[in-house]
This record gives sequence, structure tokens and C-alpha cells, in this order.
Amino acid sequence: MRHLLDFQGWTRAEVESLLETAKVMREVLERPVKKVPALQGFTVATVFFEPSTRTRISFELAARRMSADVVSFAAAQSSLAKGESYKDTLLTLEAMGIDAYVIRADAAGVPHQATRWVKGAILNGGDGRRAHPTQALLDAYTLLEALGSLEGKKVAIVGDILHSRVARSNAELLPLLGAEVWCAGPPTLLPQSLPGVRLTPSLEEALEEADAVMVLRLQKERMEAGLLHLEDYIAHYQVTEARLRRAKPEAPLLHPGPMNRDVELEGVLADSPRSLVNRQVQNGVAVRMAVLYHLLVGRER
Repeated sequence: MRHLLDFQGWTRAEVESLLETAKVMREVLERPVKKVPALQGFTVATVFFEPSTRTRISFELAARRMSADVVSFAAAQSSLAKGESYKDTLLTLEAMGIDAYVIRADAAGVPHQATRWVKGAILNGGDGRRAHPTQALLDAYTLLEALGSLEGKKVAIVGDILHSRVARSNAELLPLLGAEVWCAGPPTLLPQSLPGVRLTPSLEEALEEADAVMVLRLQKERMEAGLLHLEDYIAHYQVTEARLRRAKPEAPLLHPGPMNRDVELEGVLADSPRSLVNRQVQNGVAVRMAVLYHLLVGRER
């Protein structure tokens, strides 16, 4: 594995190997001293051309937990404001000896382009609406913790599917692990097709006997574009206690964050024992440690 851009071409064995490494990293994070020298001597740059809280901090913490040096790049305080291109920004960082680049961009395809611009490992931290592979990996890891296996399990993903890179990456990854994925949302927020999943405008159909439910953030910019009205969405697609009764009794709830409480998800559910939102955040560090280890140490071997 030279880069992590998406899951096209991946095998189940490759995914399971990465998630097994994440288990080891999770054990490291539970020790009193949460640090190992696995990446000592490597330098990781988090290059975020788009704002982020969870992904950026999670990657930086993951790198530091393995003793890597970390360079944090924020677009707002950079020469991008003076007209510098993404390519020249990355070439500047390469000249400083960066080994791995975690890239987030508002435009799809930037991480793929970066593999042609620089020699280091590229990790896609989210590009436009296209992909967010480490979010899908931590979602899968969290689901496996809760369910034991994803083989034959029904996973319902609810919300703005059309614009969601999280939905697309989970649509690639979860079926690889044996899950049956259903995506539900208003017709205006559903793509025409999404390989590997079942699409439905019926929330009830998606939730029926679901083993797990993932709720996506409702993006306010979509409301401004006239694709939906907030009141209509809450009335028909908010995941509530009453609607969740269609799912299996112990079905866990996931959300990639940031969350709009009492919009896409009823607030009482967000704080309920079924909610694994904080566990997702915790697992995100372990999963990103595993990804960095596979890319940097695996590449050296």
C-alpha cells in the first residue's frame, strides 16, 4: 500500500489486515504511556485546504503517538491567500523532507493528483464529495467492535447521501466486509446510483430490522440551494426513538460528526447508550495510527 485514496481495488484481506493493526494500536492507546517509537524519524504533514476538527487532530495525534514529527498546514494562514496553487504548496513541503501528506480538499481528486506531484505517501483526509476513507475505516472498526462481524448485517445510512463522501467511502468498504448497506434520504439528496448499496427514499424501509444505523450531517448549504426544507426533513427523516424501533433492539447508532442535534438525530438518542459517536472518535486515532504505520513502515520494507 503506497497511498490511501479510496477503496477501489482493495481486497477484504487487505482491509482486515489494516483493522487488525488498528486493534494493536487501540491497545497502545489504553496504556498509561500512550506512545511507541514506530514512526520515529518520519515527518507527517496534515495539509488541510478545507476546515476540519476531528480528522486533522486525530491524524496529528496518531502520528505523535508513534513518535513522528508533525507539520500542520492550515490554508487560511498560508500563501494560498496570495495565489499559490495546491501543487506548489505540496512541492514546497516536499522540499522540507515530508514523508507522508494527509490531504483534505474541497475539490474531488486533489489527493489523487498529489500522488503525481510528490514522492511521499498520500492519505486522503476527505476530497470534495468523493471519498473519506479513514472515516469509513473507523466506522467499520467501531461496527465490528459492536457487532462482532459485518457478514450479512444490515447497515442503514441516513441523510444527505448525494453530497456525502462518508456515504461513498462506506458504500465501497462495508460491502467488502460482508455488510448489506441501505442508504435513505429525500429524493433530492439521493444519487441516481451508488454501486454496492440499496438506495431508497423510504426511511422506514432502510431502518427495518437494521443491525446498525449511521446518521449523516445535514449540510446547511444544501438547504440554501433549495434542495430541501429543514422542517420537512425533520418531519420525515430525522432519526427518532420512535422510528428507531424499526431497527433491531440493540442496533448501535453512529454519526461522523459534526452533529446538528435535533435535526438529523433526536438529541436524546445522541446521548443514549446506543450512541457510539465518542467511540468512533476514540477509534479514529487507532485506525489512523494503523494507516500511517502500514504506509510508512510497510513502504520501507
